[in-house]
Amino acid sequence: MPTLHVCPLSRLHDTVAETRASHVVSLMGVGAEVPRLTSIEAGRHLFIGVSDIVEPLEGHVLAGAEHMEQLLAFIGAWGRESPLVLHCWAGISRSTAAAYIAACALAPEQDEASIALSLRKAAPSATPNARFVALADDLLDRRGRMVDAIRSIGRGADAMEGTPFMLQLSGS
Repeated sequence: MPTLHVCPLSRLHDTVAETRASHVVSLMGVGAEVPRLTSIEAGRHLFIGVSDIVEPLEGHVLAGAEHMEQLLAFIGAWGRESPLVLHCWAGISRSTAAAYIAACALAPEQDEASIALSLRKAAPSATPNARFVALADDLLDRRGRMVDAIRSIGRGADAMEGTPFMLQLSGS
């Protein structure tokens, strides 16, 4: 069964090695340096340069539909033969939103609220970026259900950095 793994940048190399991941998504600010992962082919590592913001802010990149389209295309091309790792700086907001989006995209028959609850159970500090979720909700034609489900689990526990976790894709 395919798995999604989420971690902060500080745990990226360890998480990729421990999970034997074949694909990685980096969600970092433009210009951020992500150390090269020698075990991951270049075409299997997606870098999306966006800031962890929900409204425009000078000097930062606000996520747009094009960023979520890139994410969804990459997830759709992932063969699911081995794990996918998603990370951001802290492993709390951008990467947890991306994992939630991936789970919703890969299991369109699954209820958004149950996926959100699985996310909360796996990651008490998860506070998915609301803009990412809203953009993906539109692209996946979930009619606000993804947004509502994430809103229903509330803000995660305060943390400087998230603990790496796994989100199992059911029925895939």
